[in-house]
Amino acid sequence: MAKVLIVDDSKMSRRMLKSIVEGLEHEIVGEASNGEEGLKIYKETQPDIVTMDITMPEMDGIACLKAIKEYDSNANVIMVTAAGQSSKLMEALKAGAKEFICKPYEPEQVINAIKEVLK
Repeated sequence: MAKVLIVDDSKMSRRMLKSIVEGLEHEIVGEASNGEEGLKIYKETQPDIVTMDITMPEMDGIACLKAIKEYDSNANVIMVTAAGQSSKLMEALKAGAKEFICKPYEPEQVINAIKEVLK
């Protein structure tokens, strides 16, 4: 069972991701609505996986990804992006994101990304 942190400014997205992750019998160790909260909760909980929205207020997902990777170079971050954000997605992958999921996503995409990261 993996510990998962969900970072997304959309409450509905967090709820959907939480439902999928708990369906896999993983534990949600925290939820954050922006990158600053996400970084703080990451340091407190040391999750195995982070799902990270790219576009968020205060600190976006790419800045948070970079801060998490600086803190823990082995962090497993799955980026969650809206269609049409390919340049931001490439930046996230270069910064160390392990996988990505495009919104709107099917539960299978999330499940596959988590399985891939846990290999």
